[in-house]
Amino acid sequence: MKNQKILSPDNNYLSLDKYFLEQNVKQLLLICGKFISSLKIGAYFKNLNKRMGITVVQFDDFLSNPTYEDVIKAVHTFQKKPYEMIVAVGGGSAIDLAKCVKLFSKIKDGNYLQQNFQPVNIPLLAIPTTAGTGSEATKYAVIYYQGVKQSITDNNCIPNAVLLDASLLNTLPIYQRKSTLMDAFCHALESFWSINSTRESKIYSQKALKLILKYGEGYLKNQDLDNSQILIASNLSGKAINITQTTAGHALCYKLTSMFGLSHGHAAAICVLEVWKYMSKNLNNCIDIRGQDYLKNILVEIAKIMSCQGIAESLNFFEQILKNLELEFKIYPDDSKMKELVSSVNTERLKNTPVYLSKKDIYNIYSNILK
Repeated sequence: MKNQKILSPDNNYLSLDKYFLEQNVKQLLLICGKFISSLKIGAYFKNLNKRMGITVVQFDDFLSNPTYEDVIKAVHTFQKKPYEMIVAVGGGSAIDLAKCVKLFSKIKDGNYLQQNFQPVNIPLLAIPTTAGTGSEATKYAVIYYQGVKQSITDNNCIPNAVLLDASLLNTLPIYQRKSTLMDAFCHALESFWSINSTRESKIYSQKALKLILKYGEGYLKNQDLDNSQILIASNLSGKAINITQTTAGHALCYKLTSMFGLSHGHAAAICVLEVWKYMSKNLNNCIDIRGQDYLKNILVEIAKIMSCQGIAESLNFFEQILKNLELEFKIYPDDSKMKELVSSVNTERLKNTPVYLSKKDIYNIYSNILK
């Protein structure tokens, strides 16, 4: 991936001051939630004009799952003034919206989604307030157009710089902590076994998994050191999926969120577990060109990273994590809902999965997840 500058929050964000000076920023567009006023980083941006003469225009008029209409409003805001930088403070929604503003900033008329992206040199700085999405490290953005999820992919989406500030995680509710932790965990797992995995992506995944296993418990207790390490783990898992994309676990999870109101990370975790079980029992259906033995070795390698004696133990270990986090989920949908779930699955993501999955297989996996 392109070289991304990682900034530290030390000394009252001195690295941010230096970065803005290096980039000769006079005016920036800040895309964030209204909650920013309660954060230390919010005070930093509020005083930026007084301290450094940098004008900050705040855009916070968007939904938690940004729509195409939100993008239009943000782009129009950007086009009104000569900004030298876009800054996103928030979770995946704010960062994804900022990515779209950058991509679409030169388009004047027409449907943004139906036009070619034009190269944009304006720097994008991401400051994540959750540790899980990894959006600050990827070329992907998600918005909703007429109620349908749209995945946007372009290397221009990758933020030029990232500030990893553990203090921004202090106010996270416990369910969101659990969910985002599992999202990062699932990103690392899926990237590791993806058919697109490379030596580089597996290094990112392995480092992320080890950090999550070591610091996850302290993170759930809101301990400063552990918060900072999980932020790093999330960034690493983001870098991993930026190379490989996600697999069936994520392909199956999206509809669970909209249908049953589960958080994204919660839905991803219960789906990844069942896909993992399916893969371990159906290695003969391997579609990775590196072969069935390679896939088996990958699953064994994951078990070793988790300090488990074999694939079965690693599955039990992950299942126990979900039980301990109280992230299990059982419901009994009727057949029409089951068919709706199956039809919702993005087949492109299934192609990244190392075993073949038919519609019947997907139906059975959903049955195991929900029943």
